[in-house]
Amino acid sequence: MTVRQPTAIDAIADAYTNRIAELDPLDATSMGIAGHDHQMTDLSPDGYAERARLDRATLAELAKAEPVDDVDRVTVAAMTDRLTLGLELEESGELMASLNVIASPVQGLRDVLDIMPSASTDDWANIAARVSRVPWAVHGYIESLRAAAGRGVVAAELQVEECIKQASELADPTSSFFVTFLAGAQPDGKPATGALANDLAMAGRKAAEAYGELVGFLEDELIARAPTEDAVGPDRYALWSRTFVGAAVDLDETYEWGLEELARMAAEQDAIVAEIAGPGASIGDAIAKLESDPARLLHGTDALQHWMQETADSAIAALNGVHFDIPERMRTIECRIAPTETGGIYYTGPSDDFSRPGRMWWSVPPGVTEFSTWQEKTTVYHEGVPGHHLQIAQAVLNRDQLNSWRRLASWSSGHGEGWALYAERLMEEFGFMTDPGDRLGLVDGQRLRATRVVVDIGVHLRKRAPERWGGGVWNAEKAWDCLKANVNMDDAFLRFELNRYLGWPGQAPSYKIGQRLWETYRADAAARAGAGFSLKDFHTRALNLGSLPLSVLPMALGLH
Repeated sequence: MTVRQPTAIDAIADAYTNRIAELDPLDATSMGIAGHDHQMTDLSPDGYAERARLDRATLAELAKAEPVDDVDRVTVAAMTDRLTLGLELEESGELMASLNVIASPVQGLRDVLDIMPSASTDDWANIAARVSRVPWAVHGYIESLRAAAGRGVVAAELQVEECIKQASELADPTSSFFVTFLAGAQPDGKPATGALANDLAMAGRKAAEAYGELVGFLEDELIARAPTEDAVGPDRYALWSRTFVGAAVDLDETYEWGLEELARMAAEQDAIVAEIAGPGASIGDAIAKLESDPARLLHGTDALQHWMQETADSAIAALNGVHFDIPERMRTIECRIAPTETGGIYYTGPSDDFSRPGRMWWSVPPGVTEFSTWQEKTTVYHEGVPGHHLQIAQAVLNRDQLNSWRRLASWSSGHGEGWALYAERLMEEFGFMTDPGDRLGLVDGQRLRATRVVVDIGVHLRKRAPERWGGGVWNAEKAWDCLKANVNMDDAFLRFELNRYLGWPGQAPSYKIGQRLWETYRADAAARAGAGFSLKDFHTRALNLGSLPLSVLPMALGLH
């Protein structure tokens, strides 16, 4: 593939990415853009307003620019979609009101430390500098929550209550992650000393104190203004759904499809249960049989990490040159046990120069020491190859064709998480999921994602629940009954899942909706190409485009 000459539109996109990195250093760290790790994002109303001004100015530039090729046309369409939606969210007050159990500044100010370099003295100096700015960021965040509340946009009472619990843990002067993480600094493999040690200790202590102030604000002021109802209603939900899916979908039709898909997943799972445990067996019987198999059990986090790494590496070796051509720099993925203890499994992409590789993280809850592989092999494929690692690292690597916004900044959950779910089914299609236990894990995860479509849309749009889950209008209690009936997960994990859906409208369904659209586009491409269709070529072309809104992807693939 020849190196594409940058255009005026590429220059606009690159300038936007550079400026966003300056205005949002936390995002810069996530994107792997160097030079901002010591800085902090302004979470005050002024900070949001400044980023909105950049979006408006960039949209005006894009409107005047003349595309010279298809790459330009896709860039303009994708940036226009993402920036316009960002402005709608900002103007509605949704961004300033951000408060939920999983993806708001409450978590973000802490979570960014997981992906910051922490090997050298300079790395720890950056960490000390950033954490020292946490109080400033928290004060700005409180300002924004207060301003949004003044406009009537406040997270539901449940989200405020749960965030009080999370913030209280980070506010504890002795056990706060800020305090313990910085106290354990090992620059160049040795404990921090002198001025650096003092800076780290001071920064950790002040960050914990700032979270104490956040707890006070949430308890004394915000919770009194929080609505008791979890549902956000059709207008707010439609905006968030377009943001996460990357396309406008018919939510009423999608809800009905979700019910059908859930029934289909249940039937598929029942067939696998019978294969494992015999006719008439329950899912509990099948799980008990799988979890009594010593070959499927791992003891301790070291064994878990080794299994993750071995499984991920084996997938890369087996798929490369057969189903995908994986460049050498992408054949490395690091599997790590996360420093958090929430129970999640997630992927973080490589830095722009690949000095930070793509990483798969497993956050192990306290006290959990045994792990069963049957449920998680599909997760390794989801987070690694052919899932997120193949998708995200491929875009980062494609600098010969794509500008920095397309490679590093463009993202929609429907495209990204939809691809990862699609990738799980690909591994079944490619013959890597023949073991009945692994297939049960695959379908179990897909059933969870179908359940999300039903309960998320059902609760937030106040739709009518099926009689088997209580009838009447969906609410949190009926959603819990539905989850319990369809998802094999510890109650504590499942409760967190439900709280996540209630506080992050539209995000959870984007996985399954995104998978549906990926499968639709593949079928459309195959129908157009006929006998000449190459699945490998289709995947290569799609992944080389980077993460696009799903409304733009068909145009980029030449489907309409």
